[in-house]
Amino acid sequence: MYAAVLDPLPSRPITLRPVTDRYAKVVEASKRIRWDLDRDVFRGRALDLQRGFMPDGLSKVGELAFLKPAEARFFSQVQGRTYANLFASFERCIGAGTLALSRDYWLGDQVALEALVRFTDEELKHQAMFRRLEAMAAKGMPSGYEFLVQPDEIAAAVLAKSPWAVLALTLDVEVVVQAHYRASIESDTQLSELWKDVFLHHWKEESQHTILDEIEWRREHARCDEATRARGVDDLIALFGDVDALLQAQSRADADYFIRHAGRMYLSAEEADIRDVMLKAYRWQHIVAGVQEPRYLEVLRALTTPAQMERIARALEPILAHAAC
Repeated sequence: MYAAVLDPLPSRPITLRPVTDRYAKVVEASKRIRWDLDRDVFRGRALDLQRGFMPDGLSKVGELAFLKPAEARFFSQVQGRTYANLFASFERCIGAGTLALSRDYWLGDQVALEALVRFTDEELKHQAMFRRLEAMAAKGMPSGYEFLVQPDEIAAAVLAKSPWAVLALTLDVEVVVQAHYRASIESDTQLSELWKDVFLHHWKEESQHTILDEIEWRREHARCDEATRARGVDDLIALFGDVDALLQAQSRADADYFIRHAGRMYLSAEEADIRDVMLKAYRWQHIVAGVQEPRYLEVLRALTTPAQMERIARALEPILAHAAC
């Protein structure tokens, strides 16, 4: 049942158009919406720890009816801290991958080169923004929080996979940014204003990055033979598994941290629910929301065969089922 969201549509031929004009539009937008960390985002402010960080629809805190309001707020703050740290880690990989892609244009299309160099510069800026957010969270929240991900190790492991799969995962990650901000973060008036502004500005630049992700994934697909594409699908399935393993480990650490510092003892059944909802939320945020986003599905379906789509759906079915239950 859950695999149905990834059912293949009738295959369509892929037509590669001249894309220099699309790169030029991305460059123009990048210049127009360019923002500064101090002037536009932080503006001398601190995180408001009297407010939550993650919207209820993303944190799934509503499934923990036994939490008191202050506990529910802390639950969202723990998740929001990890949410920002995960994006910082993903962007370490994306920035390095984009810089590598730019090599193809060093002596060629200089408009494309500028677009990818700007992309890389913005990813570096985003990493700096998330590091500052983590420093603020560490200062204001209880000690003992542990972020298990080693960004350089994760980036090296991802970039060791085939370029087809790396680009597929990159688009998935950056489509998630768009989906979360538009659907949940933008309209929530109860969140910490600074935390919300961080993701507003993140969204503004990521909206251009998804355009480049799609262009480059389609370009990579066009120059691959069938065997290379098949290896790319294998690698993409493996990457989804790697991300899920990371989320399982981090959700356990975050649930432990929450239970230690929430301010009261929980029944064993309540602790089990906290752990389950934490993982369910992380799977929803970082895997399910991306693979179910129509824009991502459209490209994935275009670049895979029906049999490959079925394989991807089977691999993701346990994750989709858990996040939906």
